[in-house]
Amino acid sequence: MPGRTTLLTIGLIVALAVLCLLSAGIGAYHIPLGDILSSAQHRMGLGGAALDRVGESVLWNVRLPRVVLALLVGASLGCAGALMQGVFGNPLAEPGVIGISAGAAAGAVGAIGLGLTLFGNWTVTVFAFVAGLVTVLLVYALSRSGGRTEVVTLILTGIAVNAFAGALIGLFIFFADNAQITQITFWQLGSLAQATWPKVLAVLPCALVGLAIAPFYARKLDLLALGERPARHLGVDVERLRITLVLVVALLTAAAVAVAGIISFVGLLVPHLLRMANGPGHRFLVPGSALGGAVVLLAGDLAARTVAAPAELPLGVLTALFGSPFFFWLLRRTRRKQGGWA
Repeated sequence: MPGRTTLLTIGLIVALAVLCLLSAGIGAYHIPLGDILSSAQHRMGLGGAALDRVGESVLWNVRLPRVVLALLVGASLGCAGALMQGVFGNPLAEPGVIGISAGAAAGAVGAIGLGLTLFGNWTVTVFAFVAGLVTVLLVYALSRSGGRTEVVTLILTGIAVNAFAGALIGLFIFFADNAQITQITFWQLGSLAQATWPKVLAVLPCALVGLAIAPFYARKLDLLALGERPARHLGVDVERLRITLVLVVALLTAAAVAVAGIISFVGLLVPHLLRMANGPGHRFLVPGSALGGAVVLLAGDLAARTVAAPAELPLGVLTALFGSPFFFWLLRRTRRKQGGWA
């Protein structure tokens, strides 16, 4: 009989496939499932038939870039959340909650507001990465005391970083022109509405590198969960591990923020639910969180553009709306387990 890990993995893959097909077909211009499969076969030279001109354009130039971008952004955020929780040894760690997403967004907004083009099409991504890296290093330095990460310090650091990043974004809005303000608002609210194939190609290298590296550190994260001293005795270079994974988290978060803006709580909710369902082992948790993040973001994006049709809800607002109550419950649960905030 298949184990729980196998069943969960199969369930996530099936959910992902179903959501991909639904997201490709549902919208103002409805495309039946059979037509989607037929068009895909035609494109791959395996028979099938092309849709009419409008249908082909909607499917391949509007819907599919958005689906692929949702997969990459969701997987990046889910995986980054699992890595951060492993590095900090704390289930409350998440790029959005502790300010890394806001820091990366401030870097991206700064590049837009100042009209910088130092790195061509990669300028926004590079600035988001640098700002995300600085933020994660700051959070890491401030949240550790006596060799462990304190919950209160972690949350308070996140509040401070989010406030500072929000202030920087506010300054850029103050000095920006109307076109720049429109772009900056997009970063603040989080959305996949502007998905295009060039944006997919811009985020693809960062996301793939981060997602490919992360699973190789699963065993070391399991050892780190035993405590720093036992991990060192078992041959883990703890500081090197932390610095490496901090860079991976910054890369994944910057990749997501650079194309989708601030989408919070995915990296908090997904790893925690999977940990509750299958235990704390990182061999499943890291790749499983990438799969789960993709599922959650695809479902969220589908809801964002269909719930209030023909209007479209900001995706970041929707994830925060559902993620905030979960975070509150998690805070209460953590406090009860620890017997206080000490």
